[in-house]
Amino acid sequence: MHVPVGKPLLGDIETRYVTDAVSKGEISGFFGSYIGKFEKEFAAFCGAKEAVTVSSGTTALHLALATLKIGPGDEVLVSSFTNMATFFAVLYQGATPIPIDSEEGTFNIDPRLIEEKITPRTRAILVVHIYGHPADMDPIMAIAKKHNLRVIEDAAEAHGAEYKGRKTGSIGDIGCFSFYANKIITTGEGGMLTTNDSALAAEARSLKALAFGTENKFMHRAIGYNYRMTNVQAAIGVAQMTRIEDILKRKRAMAAYYLQHLADIPGLELPIERAYAKNVYWMFNIILSGSLAGRRREFMHQLAKVGVETREDFIPFNGQDLFVKQGLTHKEDCPVANRAGEDGLYLPSGTDISEEEQAYVVKRIHEVARAMVA
Repeated sequence: MHVPVGKPLLGDIETRYVTDAVSKGEISGFFGSYIGKFEKEFAAFCGAKEAVTVSSGTTALHLALATLKIGPGDEVLVSSFTNMATFFAVLYQGATPIPIDSEEGTFNIDPRLIEEKITPRTRAILVVHIYGHPADMDPIMAIAKKHNLRVIEDAAEAHGAEYKGRKTGSIGDIGCFSFYANKIITTGEGGMLTTNDSALAAEARSLKALAFGTENKFMHRAIGYNYRMTNVQAAIGVAQMTRIEDILKRKRAMAAYYLQHLADIPGLELPIERAYAKNVYWMFNIILSGSLAGRRREFMHQLAKVGVETREDFIPFNGQDLFVKQGLTHKEDCPVANRAGEDGLYLPSGTDISEEEQAYVVKRIHEVARAMVA
């Protein structure tokens, strides 16, 4: 048996909506009924007033920073443990990213470490809801209010995750989502920006479409970007919205199975769910510890030999040679993030993974772990 890390859940409705868009010739990012429908439905789902479609999660992050006028000379505090697209977006704007270490358990940004990193140049906090578990937002929002900082939520992996009953993407100034093929819902490539501020939404809509003028279209009002999602992609998104609640149930059921059947294996730290949170388990991430610590490559290799696909965790910003060599960070800056980057991996977590496949994964993990500690 071969069990992949994940694959998108697609069906007839996606085919039907895409065919409809193509048959009408509505294939660009400038017009077509599915773009507005997707934005409206996703905003409502998140509990946000506005949503703006974009071409990827990375462009959503960049657009958020550009919309907030963050640029050269500014600093942005960012969770070190994340996909590097989060940091790239800050660098695209010429701003300086300041990595903040993770908290144990969730591996989200540690709110207790934020305030000590604030300087007169700090403009924003970029929070990442890693692997589908929301960050602890109340203390983050309190710090932001105290220091007059903006808060951007990187919710690329957290569609539908909740913090004290509020969905991610509706708490900070701007939320950013990805619809890449392996995300909770997908448009192949694509992303979304969410906000409760209509002025920010209007600015983002303008900037994502080359900032055309109003009276004279080609008298551009700013340096804009071509970050548009096509109507064809939006058609897939609208179809995916019809199944998002089912997808979230499947994700949580997948996690519940693993949590039950992997709990007795020494050396495996399993994902958690804080009392304030609803974790959507984008991927079921584990950390190797004890006698398995430092042996991730061997662990993954042994699972691959028996058909169980896994992926290693992100290397945090402070562990990226590129940025260490530039003097932007030091490897020892974020020890908790380092532990995840060195010993973390995620298991097959696809939306349509069967119980038979999960049982196979669990059996093989038991065998591999037992053999490695024998």
